[in-house]
Amino acid sequence: MPGTDWRSEEAYSNLKKAEAADVAWEWLRRDPDYQEDYRRLSRRQRSSATTEQLRRKWGLSFSS
Repeated sequence: MPGTDWRSEEAYSNLKKAEAADVAWEWLRRDPDYQEDYRRLSRRQRSSATTEQLRRKWGLSFSS
């Protein structure tokens, strides 16, 4: 969405169909603390323990 006018209703028209989880994810992915935690996790070997820590801290639920 870079370059999108955040004040434009058209840019966010799909939010009318969004579910709570969609809005929560959009909020979370913009959070600087979450971004740093995710970067930290991405830099090291992902294990079930480190993924579990991230999931618990941020209240995430992963589906396959």
